[in-house]
Amino acid sequence: MKMQNKSGTEVLAQNAPFTEETATVDSKHVAPSQSLSARNRRRFLKGGMFAVGASVFGAGVSPSRLLASQDNDSAPVTKGDIAILRFLQALETIEADLWQQYSELGGTQDNEVSGVGGGNVPYTQALQLLDGDMPQYIHDNTDDEISHARFLSNYLQSIGAEPVDLTPFAQLPSSKADGARQVGRLTNLTQLTIDTSFWSRYRSITNPDFDPNAVFAQAVPSLNVGMHTAIPRSNDDTAGSVINPDPTQSTFPDLLKAIAFTAGFHFAFIEQGGTSLYPALAQHVTNLEVLRILLSIGPSETMHFQTWQDKAGNATPLTVFDKKNNSSVTFTALQDAQGETNPESLNGDTLQANLIMPEPTHFLNPKFGPVAIIRPTSTKLGGAQAAVNSFVTDGLFLGQKPLNNPELVRVLLQLAEEADEARRGL
Repeated sequence: MKMQNKSGTEVLAQNAPFTEETATVDSKHVAPSQSLSARNRRRFLKGGMFAVGASVFGAGVSPSRLLASQDNDSAPVTKGDIAILRFLQALETIEADLWQQYSELGGTQDNEVSGVGGGNVPYTQALQLLDGDMPQYIHDNTDDEISHARFLSNYLQSIGAEPVDLTPFAQLPSSKADGARQVGRLTNLTQLTIDTSFWSRYRSITNPDFDPNAVFAQAVPSLNVGMHTAIPRSNDDTAGSVINPDPTQSTFPDLLKAIAFTAGFHFAFIEQGGTSLYPALAQHVTNLEVLRILLSIGPSETMHFQTWQDKAGNATPLTVFDKKNNSSVTFTALQDAQGETNPESLNGDTLQANLIMPEPTHFLNPKFGPVAIIRPTSTKLGGAQAAVNSFVTDGLFLGQKPLNNPELVRVLLQLAEEADEARRGL
């Protein structure tokens, strides 16, 4: 049965009977190849289902346990809470997939996350041009994202909700360079268009939530145009490297340097998304334990982001044309870029490399004065649908079939819409 809490929000009753009637949805309206209207999706949620095709979404809520264990002062887990958890589990699965690729090629090699392929030595050493500890940081970021996806999956199962299964979409090819496992991937790291405006957003007093029309300068404008690879696609991309046991004595072709520098900015781009996503969705959570999960995982994404933007700023001046992607990229010495202005920049044009602490910005009301915060944290700019759209624009799913309407993107956007529609009920 359903219960109404004080605000009228529907929740799942702990001892509710599980019947075929409550668990079945007309398959004519939910076939995986079809899109659902917002109205039909809301009807889905009200009907107690969280599935669009059993192979992708599973059976939704199982009869074993419809609620998480709760303290006396905790509201029960709502359908909105589960929608948020399922979206986050799916997105963390995407992140684990892309980080696994980075770790196989450029991370510290062990059996924990990177496999036993031995890595790609030229790429790994080229990454160390940004920082000598890059392999360990890549390894540990990968380990973290895998743990996030695994934890959320296990938690969903513990409350009787089916985790999202994205394995049917792991169909993209791996890199052919040394070190990469030849398995299907969810993400494509070889045709990226990277929005580097996060760089000036955090160095500016301007808050996109407060001023939605603000324009933030790109740290590397050419990365936001055309397509760029962040991993070696084959050994052709590492050819010409002269490797020395001491990485500081090795030399690399400019193309490989550009690939490594592109990866550095892509690392930061990915993690700044999670930095905004968790606080944006936390505002819609009802159950305190679910809220605790979001408040506990979210800050680890912020720790990743600050690390990566610090390392990306060490890229050296370079211009390279990539014949395969038919694109050019230019990196500049951000250490020499415009520093803090007095007063601080109102235009999002502060680019100095070592300004990795968030500049105080306007929040809620200008009369409160500037404050250092995560930005954005609105659902519109930093929520689930915004996160998926940013990944699509980034090129992460290029190559997914069908070409003009990737099924994986449709699934993620539906999960995202359900997560964004969740409302806090007390």
